[in-house]
Amino acid sequence: MAEPLRLKAKSASPGIASGPAFLAEEPKSPSSERPDVPPVPNAAGGYGALEKAIDISIGELERLAEGTDPESRDIIDFQIEVLRDPTIAEATGARMQADENVVFAWVTTLDAYIGELEAADEEQMRARAVDILDIKNRVLGALAGTPIADFPPGSVFVGKDMEPSRFLAHDWSKGGGIALFAGSAAGHVALLARAKSVPMVVGTGRFSAADGDPVSVDGDAGAVILQAGGMLIPTPAQAPAADTQTESGELRTADGVPIQLSININDPAEIDALDPATAGVGLMRSEFSVASVADAANEERQLAIYRQVLERAGDKPVIIRMLDIGGDKPLAGLQDLPALASGLRGIRLLLAQPEIARVQARALLRAAVFGRLSVMLPMVTFPDEIDRIRDIFREEAEKLGRRAVPHRMPPIGMMVEVPSAALMLDTFGSAAFFSFGTNDLTQYLAASTRDSSEADTGKAAPAVLRLIAQAVKLAAGKPTSICGDMAGDPHYLPGLLAAGLRHFSVAPARRPAIRSAIIGLNADGTRAAGE
Repeated sequence: MAEPLRLKAKSASPGIASGPAFLAEEPKSPSSERPDVPPVPNAAGGYGALEKAIDISIGELERLAEGTDPESRDIIDFQIEVLRDPTIAEATGARMQADENVVFAWVTTLDAYIGELEAADEEQMRARAVDILDIKNRVLGALAGTPIADFPPGSVFVGKDMEPSRFLAHDWSKGGGIALFAGSAAGHVALLARAKSVPMVVGTGRFSAADGDPVSVDGDAGAVILQAGGMLIPTPAQAPAADTQTESGELRTADGVPIQLSININDPAEIDALDPATAGVGLMRSEFSVASVADAANEERQLAIYRQVLERAGDKPVIIRMLDIGGDKPLAGLQDLPALASGLRGIRLLLAQPEIARVQARALLRAAVFGRLSVMLPMVTFPDEIDRIRDIFREEAEKLGRRAVPHRMPPIGMMVEVPSAALMLDTFGSAAFFSFGTNDLTQYLAASTRDSSEADTGKAAPAVLRLIAQAVKLAAGKPTSICGDMAGDPHYLPGLLAAGLRHFSVAPARRPAIRSAIIGLNADGTRAAGE
């Protein structure tokens, strides 16, 4: 039997504690989501909502301070003082006057403060960054109506860092400890842990553990002990390279040509159905991870979902599409933004509202260290759109690097769903790969509405197949795939194979039928002898 893994760390509070791991970045299950959460106010009336959220947060902190010791009271008073600082509200208000949504205005303002503190030379100043993060998340929760939940008593808290108010709100009388990937022995949480005799270590580096796994914290020696099977997460330089190349595998056409068959993920419930032994993810629609503007501003929530998919996929590739919102795909709390009022959608909306793109870019960059991630851009029409998004990824990667946050730049490709882009695919040299989205491609080719596009698919199919065949040639050998509904219909499979496609991504329920159909066809789309 394998020995437990002992990881070296830095002691922040002495003592030894054992208990089930509580992963601070673990995503909530779909059943735990709150359907009754009110939409977040938009920028038009958002300043009053921000003032109310700040007042709510101050009230929560004041109640938390009741009966606490002087050290705890000082920490809470510091946070209340920051919340009452008019310069923060004014800076947020200025962003809102520039048509930025209240949630993103608040997040961007506080992130700027956090970045300055994390880049400070003195450890004491760097340790204050988590206090501002605490304030940011508390007000964000008040805006969204989703307060930060406590974790089970007796647990070992595992995460990048821990907010002081979260420590103070927790019942430590039943034991438990703290193991932080980063953190600081000079920070407020370490001070509180020493005062309350809670064993705590910091600087462990990221390690793999499942929620509920037994974990021991040795605050005397400075170590974390994981059960057999635990492991350190590779650093960015050690992380496996992601790619979207067709892999040789067990699935081949009748004449022996390898075919990659992946699945589409459209719903959180489909994550658990992902079988890493048989399929990767050719399209994960990230819209399901953001039910409101508060979710779109929540980097940690998005990271947790992306990480869950990547870890579930193991060594199989995963392609996550950036948010395709706008047009007829609204997002609660963003309805009155000028970009949405102008009818923008997909990559155009992300570029018009870069605060949305930057949060998602950071979450994707951080998630990339956990698997073979590629990022796909929605509704791309012109080559410079890819370049501008890539610039955002580079800028956010530089910021993460300055903060010593593990991350990796993933390959960035594009959906091919706009006819003009398909006709000019050879001009999209900066795209790492292409994936045909036949739902929108059919709609635009047939001049259909979304309601009638399904009925027009059969009539438009010859035109769609001809366009795909031309575009595959224009791709000039770059990885190409198809993830639209046509990929999951055996009727269109001969034409898609004949067009040169070798990577199909379909709904999980359609995978068996497509697999069976591929086995009976030659690579040119003709039926195998005897079929």
